[in-house]
Amino acid sequence: MYAILEDSISKSQYASLLHDFVESEFFVIDGDSLMVEYIDDITFCDGQNLYFFYLIECCLMELQQKGAKFVIVFFQDAEHLWSNDPYLYSLRVALVLHLQHNTKISVYSEFSSFLSCEWKMFLKEHYPYFIMISDQGLQKEEKGSRLFEEYFNMFISHTLGSGINVALTSGDIWDTLRVYGYHVQSSFYMRQIIKRNEEKINILYKKLLQRLSSLSCADFALLATAEKEVGYAFLMLKSLWPEGSDVRRVVCVVTCSAILRWYNRILTTEASLDVVKEESDPKCQKNEGPLSLEEVADVCRMYCLCEVFLFSLSLSSRAKMKTVSGEWNKQLDVQLQIRRFFEYVTLKTLGSMEGLWQVDLKYLPDLSDEVLLTNIALHCEKESCTDIELGEEIAKEYRQLWDIISRLAHECKIGDAFPVRRTSRCLVQPDEPKKDECKQKITSIGLIKVKSRLVERYAGDVLKDLPVLSSDDPVFKAITKLKDYDELHHWHSGKPLSDDYQRTRDLFETENNSKDINVFLKKRRYLFHVKLWGESLEGNITKQITTTKGNAMSSSRSAREMNQSKQQPKTRGEMITEEHMRKVKAELEQAELRKWERISARFSKEIIMNLSSGIRTLESFIKNCPSESVKLSAEMLGLETCFELWVELCSKTENSDLEETDSTTPSSSQTETKKSAKKKEKAQTKTEKSAKKKKKNKERKMNTAIEIMRRVHAVISNYQEQLTKKQKKKIARLLAFLGFNNLAIPLSKLSEKKGDNEDCSDSMYAIGMGAARFQLQYMGHYLQRDERKDPDPRVQHFIPDTWQRELLDAVDNNESAVIVAPTSSGKTYASYYCMEKVLRESDDGVLVYVAPTKALVNQVMATVYNRFQKNMPDGMEICGIFTRDYRFDALNCQVLVTVPQCLEILLLSPHRQEWVKKIRYIIFDEVHCLGGEIGAEVWEHLLVMIRCPFLALSATISNPEDLTEWLNVVRRYWREEELSMESSFASRARKKRKSYRVILVTFSERYNDLEKSICTPGSNDFDFSYYHPCAALTVKHIKEHGLPSDLSLSPKECVMLYDSMSSVWKTWPRANELDPEEFSYFKNKIVIRRTDARQYEEELKKELVNWITQDHEDEVGAVLKALKPDIKDITTQEYDDMFPRFVEELHKMDKLPAIFFQFNINRVERFAENTWLHLKTKELRRKFVNGEKESSQYANTLQLPMDYETFKTIFIRQQNENPLVSEAKNNNLMKQLEELEKILPDCTYANTRSVEKKILQYICETANINWLLMRGIGCHHASMNLKDRRVVEMLFRRGFVKVVTATGSLALGINMPCKSVVFVDDSLYLDAINYRQMSGRAGRRGQDLIGSVYFYNIPQPKIERLIRANVPKLKGQFPLSITLILRLMLLGAKADDIADAEAKSLSVLKHSLLTFNQPKKIDMLKKYFLFSLQFLVGEGYLDQNGIPQGFAGLVSHLHYHEPSNFMFVNFLVKGLFHKICKPIPSWKTGDRKRFSENVMTDLVLVLANLFGRKVFRLKDKKILGPFEQSTLLIILFAVILKRKFAFSGVEHWESSFASHLMASNKEIEAISPFAALSGNTNNDLLDSCKTDSIILHTIGFHMHNIPWFQMKMTDHQGRKMPYNAYALDFYKHGSLDAITDDNEINRGEAYNLLRDFSLTISAISVSLCELCENEYDDVVLAFEQLSRSYREKFASIPY
Repeated sequence: MYAILEDSISKSQYASLLHDFVESEFFVIDGDSLMVEYIDDITFCDGQNLYFFYLIECCLMELQQKGAKFVIVFFQDAEHLWSNDPYLYSLRVALVLHLQHNTKISVYSEFSSFLSCEWKMFLKEHYPYFIMISDQGLQKEEKGSRLFEEYFNMFISHTLGSGINVALTSGDIWDTLRVYGYHVQSSFYMRQIIKRNEEKINILYKKLLQRLSSLSCADFALLATAEKEVGYAFLMLKSLWPEGSDVRRVVCVVTCSAILRWYNRILTTEASLDVVKEESDPKCQKNEGPLSLEEVADVCRMYCLCEVFLFSLSLSSRAKMKTVSGEWNKQLDVQLQIRRFFEYVTLKTLGSMEGLWQVDLKYLPDLSDEVLLTNIALHCEKESCTDIELGEEIAKEYRQLWDIISRLAHECKIGDAFPVRRTSRCLVQPDEPKKDECKQKITSIGLIKVKSRLVERYAGDVLKDLPVLSSDDPVFKAITKLKDYDELHHWHSGKPLSDDYQRTRDLFETENNSKDINVFLKKRRYLFHVKLWGESLEGNITKQITTTKGNAMSSSRSAREMNQSKQQPKTRGEMITEEHMRKVKAELEQAELRKWERISARFSKEIIMNLSSGIRTLESFIKNCPSESVKLSAEMLGLETCFELWVELCSKTENSDLEETDSTTPSSSQTETKKSAKKKEKAQTKTEKSAKKKKKNKERKMNTAIEIMRRVHAVISNYQEQLTKKQKKKIARLLAFLGFNNLAIPLSKLSEKKGDNEDCSDSMYAIGMGAARFQLQYMGHYLQRDERKDPDPRVQHFIPDTWQRELLDAVDNNESAVIVAPTSSGKTYASYYCMEKVLRESDDGVLVYVAPTKALVNQVMATVYNRFQKNMPDGMEICGIFTRDYRFDALNCQVLVTVPQCLEILLLSPHRQEWVKKIRYIIFDEVHCLGGEIGAEVWEHLLVMIRCPFLALSATISNPEDLTEWLNVVRRYWREEELSMESSFASRARKKRKSYRVILVTFSERYNDLEKSICTPGSNDFDFSYYHPCAALTVKHIKEHGLPSDLSLSPKECVMLYDSMSSVWKTWPRANELDPEEFSYFKNKIVIRRTDARQYEEELKKELVNWITQDHEDEVGAVLKALKPDIKDITTQEYDDMFPRFVEELHKMDKLPAIFFQFNINRVERFAENTWLHLKTKELRRKFVNGEKESSQYANTLQLPMDYETFKTIFIRQQNENPLVSEAKNNNLMKQLEELEKILPDCTYANTRSVEKKILQYICETANINWLLMRGIGCHHASMNLKDRRVVEMLFRRGFVKVVTATGSLALGINMPCKSVVFVDDSLYLDAINYRQMSGRAGRRGQDLIGSVYFYNIPQPKIERLIRANVPKLKGQFPLSITLILRLMLLGAKADDIADAEAKSLSVLKHSLLTFNQPKKIDMLKKYFLFSLQFLVGEGYLDQNGIPQGFAGLVSHLHYHEPSNFMFVNFLVKGLFHKICKPIPSWKTGDRKRFSENVMTDLVLVLANLFGRKVFRLKDKKILGPFEQSTLLIILFAVILKRKFAFSGVEHWESSFASHLMASNKEIEAISPFAALSGNTNNDLLDSCKTDSIILHTIGFHMHNIPWFQMKMTDHQGRKMPYNAYALDFYKHGSLDAITDDNEINRGEAYNLLRDFSLTISAISVSLCELCENEYDDVVLAFEQLSRSYREKFASIPY
């Protein structure tokens, strides 16, 4: 079991633990695991309870601030883990009581163990997201560490076996918004192991408890005595303090009195004296006897005095206390341990007395202070105890406490409160003072003032309150003045320098920019391919754009003019023309009627033969018919024909039911004679066939009824005014026959003829349910929507909805907008309308489209080229691309499509400002990436830097109002800045028509409903269990969070919910009111519309919530349980094996095309290959079985399954090996071989009719996966070859490929709509956002009425979370970094337009989303900015005027890797690389220098340490080739903040003793006073392991925000976190598979990491070539060789 557990832990994923369920789902924290983590914190000193509680509370508070919902559990049996140490034993009880009584956190301490039935019920009821458990033992207790590990391993195993995931507490890292750690997923195998070995686990657990009990510090006798003495003390104390007291006084008094009474009893019992000696120390010297009662009383007096000081001293005073340590007398040390044990019993008793006596538990975290007690003891050893000056207040409090103790221990002769020490034995021996082991100390504290307008404008108000260093400070001497950095030319040689844009590879670059005809042809071919790709997206809808002066979008104006002209009186000519048109129209009408009379019979016949095909033909005719009367006739024909078919089917059903009844009636002879087994089997087969036939007939019958009502809907909605009385009566009669009399009566208006409206609800032709229920349950996806009928002249291909018109209006008014609408709702159309507007306005205006991924960038570019054509000026193009990998027409285009990081490069480039001013609009697609884990701050920078209007699009933002409010603040800033700039006429001209308003446009309605199902493989079939969205809810979730905002129900699901509610609560008062037939929006309504169904949905939701508020929680629970499907648990292997058959089943159900999402690249490819293999095997077997004898002979020699190429190879080899084969036979076999090449129609998913053969050949000519594509199968992930991805996308959109296995690469905006979406396999990355993005692909508008979502091998609890979890709110990231500030200073100093650059920099600094409406964080960021300047000036990247100098450019080019970029420059300046880069001695003069493989390996080793830092798990990881790193780069933010956060004032004590204790010169101003209690000082901030724990919590940032390069990564316990050598390993062997297996990195992640590493080496190589004057420098040439070599290795990866 432990081997399986270790395997599970080794496969754990390092990711954000909170992720996207944080705001609606809770998890569990094991309290003992939490204790283990912080007891071993290297900043914690034993005995400092308050600091320990501070660490715990900081951890919990950070989780709460990040939105986490959690509970803490302490198991009763886990107490035994701590029983070996009385201090920890007592501390655990205090922690439990504190969390229960002094915090609002839910703490469970009633469970006996994780094996208890109560705990299992808790998990079943609440099913937490995960449980945080430690996988490490207690490091400080080596004796019990192994037992800790055994306990936690058993806990983890049982948790995983219960189907709950585990998050390991070891190795967790915190940042501003997230907590990263190791996440272990539960598996079927682990669940089965635990289930089978449940009894063995119980036995092992009991044995573990026995072993723990054997290590206990006290036996049962001592425990019983302590409970007795403490109980007596409490009984007496309640009479002395009837009104209660605080916990510190109570614990002090009870513990001291109980110990004195117990010890006195031992001393008076001669038989117990030996026990005392044994307990004292068996190894003690013979001349040392047991403590006397007076000596124990002395210790109690010092303890009381310590407690009094805790009452009296402030935290800041205690933080300054002397840090001393001493060794207690061995006999006394035992007594102190026993005191801790008595303290434990006291706290346990307090916990059980809740409500019986008033005790203030506020001071539970601060019950004792061992450092203070040691100080008091040492002072008493040195000084006379009779003349201690305590001061009046302290002395009074101390005397009162001792008097109470004396009264409780009245039989003991312990004396008065003074003197404190009455005995002379040395109780504590001071330790030798330790030398300060810290190599570095904080010396000069203050700022180097930077004279810059930007600094003054942003942080001037804070700067005046901070210390500034004088000019004669030694720090100034260390500052080196270098040449100013010029981004255009080298500071010495004058050689031109490139920026990040120029360093990006041009897609069609040539040497010396020569005009090569091959390059021209290559570019032309590329654009043709892009155009073809665009056509696969939307069809050929190219529009020619011409530049128009004035109002570019004049169509809306012309439409208004046309409307005004209609109001003018008509002329005689116009009237004659209209009359003529009416005559022509009448003639056309008659012609259409005659045509209809000739062809109507054909439509009727086709509907009878094939209902679905006939209806499609009829609808196509109606759509293209110009005559309204003919349309009505066609609709009536369809209605009548469908009804005839209905009557026929009902009659057949009736007759078949009678025949079945007759056949199943047993005769007397049959009952008397036993049937044979064969006859029984035949009868059973016959019954099954009959059942299938009956089911099929029922489906056909119901489809016919649906078509009848569809035709009724169409006639009533579209032609009601044209209906004759006869037609109305005919419709009424049909409705009556269906049993819908309530609809028939008002339609026929109570016909005079008797019997016209007779009740037919019980006839054989009645459907058997009400009209409203039938429409909701079976016609929900056909219900008509309230769509606008009035066209908009701005839109040609469809009629836009109201919210879409709002977007178009915003674009026309040059306004900014935030658009939140579901996937495939049409929000992107506004983007292309905006593009057209910019293209029409001028030839130089630019629109920038920002997409989060390169895949989406390429797709948008293809769409632009497909939509627009324009005659551009020479050198200009319509569209360009700029990504980190390549660029194409980026700055000479009107529509630039790029990723956020590249647009940031352009905006921050000092010499690209003229181009930036050309930007007229920016489109931010998938703007919810603003809240992502990687690169989110870049989105934020762009939104605050741009001056032009923008559109921000997303489908998954839960707080768009907050985002819009923040953006409006930013836009108001720009309005004020632009008013103050007045820099040019052009800017003033633009200002007049620019709007600074940001509007919010939201739309929540999906066009297609999504039906969700859970698929489970069976023995012969698949079980598709319908999943109702409400099944994901729980009573607790509704009670605490309400219903999810985006939880929508289809009409069918509304009926299901109503039925469940009415069946659970029989006396439900509103049952009749909400009955579908009685609901006010449905009652007697022939055509129920979509809006009516939405009203019904809202009423049901409100009622469900009202049940909870009305104390009907049990009924709600029963409703939700009734809707939940019962799913069996099977192995992952079974799911994998059945996957190809599952795809085949979807094909039979007509649910393809489908996308199968999962997050493991290897499995994405394997599942696609297995699906292909299934089809190929099926085909080969069929061909061999049906082929001739010769073919079968060869087939027998092959081992199926086998692909065609393998068969062909073996076939030819056998031909050559057998020369005796005749020519005729050979020809015959070759013909059979050709037949094998043909794919059987039922052995492929490809739709060969969807793509012309020539186009298919052209598309696939460069693809590497044609063998998959020809079967209609594809795969898609980010690490695939770009051409292969494009081919898959194009063929899927064209309908040729119908099965695609994919990762999340298709989640963000890629246009690949499908009929079904399947989630295959659970993953940590399958979260609320990805679920909504991926499921939104299902349901193609205009093609599918509903979208299908299937869950395949996804645990049901995970499905519940995905559906009910709210989309996480957008929260700001930490916006600044040292390199960003350097880039802002570079922009401000070197920009062509200084005013514009300064405004941009200020906007970035001022308008962080993190600081929005949070003044404290604004102040913190200003100080961080000043700290960054301090660092940049000190390291020589800025001078004191804020001007960049030296290697500022090289550092900014490597801004992706901070602080490694600074460390690299440090190595470069100090000559490290010149020592490494020694060329091969044998190179000849004139030849280019070459470097050995060892030199290349050493370079990769250094660079991997700098730019490839990825950590392994803490435990059991062997590292090959450990990294050796140079010295630390240490600059501390806290240094600057010393005086700002210093504790103000000096306390004056009337007690000289208190003054003596506080007489310390410790420097603690920059650290938390809680941390100072454990002896930490400012200098400890230089230890990276301690910084996050001890720094002032009010600062509000984490260690990763400091440019601190750690030589060894460690956690807060000081445990080493080894680095992963993936970059070095790949350079050595070049195998991505080896990196995946040996380095334990996901294949896709490994590919991206290696690509980034390769790009980094290239960037360094280019920078060194430009910065170094000597182009033959060894370092320059070595990096060129390394860049080339690493790029070649990476390019050889088979993707």
